[in-house]
Amino acid sequence: MKNDVCFTVKGKFVNKYRSGYPLISREALINLDEGTEEGTLVRLVDERNKFIARGYFGKQNKGYGWVLSRNEHEPIDQRFFVNKLKEAINDRKSFFNNPDTNAFRVVNGEGDGLGGLTIEYFDGYYLITWYSKGIYRFREYIINALKELTPFKAIYQKKRFAVSGKYIEEDDFVAGERGTFPIIVKENGVNFAVYLNESAMVGVFLDQRDVRKRIRDVYAKGKSVLNTFSYTGAFSVFAAVGGAVKTTSVDLANRSLPKTIEQFRVNGLDDGAQDIIVEDVFHYFKYAVKKQLLFDMVILDPPSFARSKKMVFSAEKDYKNLLKEAIAITEDEGVIVASTNSSSFNMTKFKSFIDQAFKETSRNYQVVEEFSLPKDFKTIKEFPEGNYLKVVFIKKLS
Repeated sequence: MKNDVCFTVKGKFVNKYRSGYPLISREALINLDEGTEEGTLVRLVDERNKFIARGYFGKQNKGYGWVLSRNEHEPIDQRFFVNKLKEAINDRKSFFNNPDTNAFRVVNGEGDGLGGLTIEYFDGYYLITWYSKGIYRFREYIINALKELTPFKAIYQKKRFAVSGKYIEEDDFVAGERGTFPIIVKENGVNFAVYLNESAMVGVFLDQRDVRKRIRDVYAKGKSVLNTFSYTGAFSVFAAVGGAVKTTSVDLANRSLPKTIEQFRVNGLDDGAQDIIVEDVFHYFKYAVKKQLLFDMVILDPPSFARSKKMVFSAEKDYKNLLKEAIAITEDEGVIVASTNSSSFNMTKFKSFIDQAFKETSRNYQVVEEFSLPKDFKTIKEFPEGNYLKVVFIKKLS
């Protein structure tokens, strides 16, 4: 206790923290000291010095650390992290026993009481991602807890925080036996090639699992599908497996071409029968309009923020205009899958972008269904911004 740094919470925020809000933010504190060493244990108190919670100090884009415990006398030690990971693993028991899916999230940050940290499972391989130097200070406790609780082929880690102004993205093998990459994992019976030894992204975003399955099972058969901001083509692969007559994948990154080809091939699909295009998505929209191309399904899954040579894209500012571009090249009675991972606005605001886009193009639409994060991406009601994924299937009416 004597080593804790004491931060005083402003009166109007006290009930919020007592009710379970996990993020330590600048605006909530009277005496935030940004010079505090990352990883330092923090004691939150009210203005009468009454205990609220304990956590750690760690800078990341969301705030200045996370609450770990609301028990004043609970030690933040090896046993603490064993208990947290044990509970998280037990919550995912059904995933560990699923023969069709062996890639999923085991720890989802604040949803599992460990803000600033995620752990993912890829067919016996674990990937720990640290989002601040603060949580990284507890790495031995967390790695040892994982070793104690579950068998593994290997453990890898990625550091998503800056060191001397640069982000560290090297191969960071931790324990077990080094994998031979790619490893082939399954998601609802479909294969993905995954690399735990490359950049911050491994080859597939696991939070879109339910959406991909829905596209394959319900929407793809006999359809032409345009997948924009396609990354490694995961949506395209599921559409092709579901019987799409053709998929077109468009992404600005040069790596998207070989990565998408690989994902088709590990599923025994002919990548030559698909279009895989390295181009700015907004340039492609203009090309499609000029060539009068129309698609039965258009998938929009842009990053929440992106910068190219000629423009900056922000989901909050620009999603409406992105939708208008998609509406122009979607067949009547076709479907637009509008997705965003931006935590800066909620589903209601997102639907307002959809409504504005259709009104400004003088077209009618129907919201067919909606998705948010899958069950393994555990969230808590006290931190709604943690439930960041918003996906809406929209039918463009004739």
